[in-house]
Amino acid sequence: MPIQDKYERVIDYLRISITDRCNLRCIYCMPSEGVKLIQHKDILRYEEIIRIVRVAADLGVRKVRLTGGEPLTRKDLPHLVAAISAIEGIEDISLTTNGLLLKKLARPLAAAGLKRVNVSLDSLRPERYREITRGGDIGEVLSGIEEAEKAGILPIKLNMVPIRGFNDDEIEDFARLTLKKDYDVRFIEFMPIGAQEIWSHEKYISTEEIRRRVDAIAPLIPLKLRKSGPARYFRFENAPGVIGFISPITHHFCGSCNRLRITSDGKLRPCLFSETEIDLKPALRSDTPDSEVERLLRLAVEVKPEGHSINYEKSFTHLKRMSKIGG
Repeated sequence: MPIQDKYERVIDYLRISITDRCNLRCIYCMPSEGVKLIQHKDILRYEEIIRIVRVAADLGVRKVRLTGGEPLTRKDLPHLVAAISAIEGIEDISLTTNGLLLKKLARPLAAAGLKRVNVSLDSLRPERYREITRGGDIGEVLSGIEEAEKAGILPIKLNMVPIRGFNDDEIEDFARLTLKKDYDVRFIEFMPIGAQEIWSHEKYISTEEIRRRVDAIAPLIPLKLRKSGPARYFRFENAPGVIGFISPITHHFCGSCNRLRITSDGKLRPCLFSETEIDLKPALRSDTPDSEVERLLRLAVEVKPEGHSINYEKSFTHLKRMSKIGG
């Protein structure tokens, strides 16, 4: 029986950050000198992650997404994916990545049971990409995406955050990708969370404006896709790919939120925008039975808020960076 919160939302999705390390230093994510990292001993071990997922599956969790930091930087990741894939009840395993290491790992991950991949990509221009990421090579990312396609990890989802005066002149370029490729291109509103160095009201672009600019290329056709995520999907006529809009500021999707998050150091978060955390590590690293892990998961569902109050006017830059929470 799937577990429900007090607002009758079915909680069947777990997002797990497996590392706070990243091989890029994107200028909207962290300062050039990087951020203070969690000590290695405090990072969840693979066997602890597997145990959490096994208990969560007994409560009705069916989908798992692995995030970071950059999850592909963690050693032996296919082993973790294979172990999660073998857990009874888990139907879908996906991954969010910057794509730099995807070329090497796409086939082993597909063989291990990875179903889908989201690639965070905020520019298609080599020089700009290098500037945004402080040294990243977009050629490696594009090769990785191609390798993931060949490995059968589909659909490929490209997540782009348009920021005014930064990369918003590429909105149309990203949308046009769907005219040639079977990609899910998703535009995500810039959120005022943990981006102290760059966030400002002037840089924010609403979904309405993004969609208006995309619609000027050709009329968008609404799609009714069986997806439980926050994106609303559209397509250009006869295009192989689709376009999604994720609007955490102008169109809160809390009413259908079906997820819990686990940080790389084992903190269970009922909501991305809440500072409420439940520490799983004491239960995982002591002689407690699975029933205690189950109790903590149930507690997180019980205290999951009805919604968040993030908006255009209110800054949430005091909250943890996404590299700490899990993208």
